[in-house]
Amino acid sequence: MTSRYAQLLFTGPVQVHQERHGSRRNYAAMGEGPAVADRLTEAEAAFAAESTGFYLATTGSTGWPYVQHRGGPPGFLRALDERTLAFADFRGNKQYITTGNLDTDDRVSLLLMDHPARRRLKILGRARTVDVAAWPASAGPLVPDGYRAEPERVVLIDVEAYDWNCPQHIQPRFTPAELEEALGPVRERMDALERENARLKERLAEAGAARRAT
Repeated sequence: MTSRYAQLLFTGPVQVHQERHGSRRNYAAMGEGPAVADRLTEAEAAFAAESTGFYLATTGSTGWPYVQHRGGPPGFLRALDERTLAFADFRGNKQYITTGNLDTDDRVSLLLMDHPARRRLKILGRARTVDVAAWPASAGPLVPDGYRAEPERVVLIDVEAYDWNCPQHIQPRFTPAELEEALGPVRERMDALERENARLKERLAEAGAARRAT
């Protein structure tokens, strides 16, 4: 956990509960660093680039939190630099709750999951939307070749803090592509055994025919 993450989330009421349950001493030193935004490292950038989805939390003008899933092919979420994330916001059901919430409160929280490896990354930041036409060609395509989706906007997130969370209770889950990769060698082995079985049956049939002919 970074110092900035602790500074933003370990509020007074939170610290009261930490004291009550005996964890405050362990967490107290975490917030003692400088009050500056975290910088993304290669680990966070790579994790984002491999992601095919994440959960995004915003807060509406009524004060109610709202969580929505954002998804796309690997690369739809990417680190532009050590301070900025960006993702292509594809056309959906046109409710625009997240987009409207950002008009009154730009603070966001992201939860990125890697179920096979049982890893998760939590990110705090400030988000803003920009027109698709403003996306620089130097940053790469918004939509990878072969992916049928139309981005309505680009969301830029100025990262404030992040935390790699523990793997406890994360159940391993796999996408069809991941299962296909894992099961590929097994299927090849099964195909080879079926071919070998067919050859053995053919040889037994030939041997039986030869015995009957004698």
